[in-house]
Amino acid sequence: MRQNPSFALADIAEMRRVIARNPWATIMSAAEDGLVASHYVVMLDEDRDDLTVVGHVGRPDDAIHGMGERELLVVFQGPHGYVSPGWYDAETPSVPTWNYTAVHLAGVPEVLSTEENLRVLDRLVEAFESRMPDPRGMWERPNDEAFVRRLEAGTVGFRLTPTRVVAKRKLSQNKDAATVENVIAHLEGDGAYANPALAAEMRRAQDARVRPNA
Repeated sequence: MRQNPSFALADIAEMRRVIARNPWATIMSAAEDGLVASHYVVMLDEDRDDLTVVGHVGRPDDAIHGMGERELLVVFQGPHGYVSPGWYDAETPSVPTWNYTAVHLAGVPEVLSTEENLRVLDRLVEAFESRMPDPRGMWERPNDEAFVRRLEAGTVGFRLTPTRVVAKRKLSQNKDAATVENVIAHLEGDGAYANPALAAEMRRAQDARVRPNA
């Protein structure tokens, strides 16, 4: 990802927030016969306070990515969307753009043991199933231990402590405050490109600019 100092995201807490709220990640690597990509849920390692993440891939994706042997690039993407030049000052030359937030983590992952992978899989189920009115845990009936362990055997868990991090938050920071407010208003509206989630991210970034030490 091409970096621009105006849009660089360097705050670890903010990167962790983006990852936690947008766990559906793209996992990429350079295989012998070309680039490969997979899509899986990847979460922050709950035992760490840095950008270490944990996840799993299904077999044979582990072989495709050379899991544990070569570098992976894991990409998380926050809210994103179209910004019309019509939302800017009518007298200022402008073109459309796309606002977004993205975090790229790269490094050689550690392959998890069976028991570590089971814990990660259990946490994954709990993280999402807990929101249901009648949650079904991974170890709850009608699942039994044999079923769960067969499930685990079809996956390869990993932990990635990134050695390279590139994060970008392009949310109209290069525009004046009045223009940013107008863009947010249109995103919060009911037009063709309404996008409340992106508006909320822009509001968060704008508030941080106004109150940088808050």
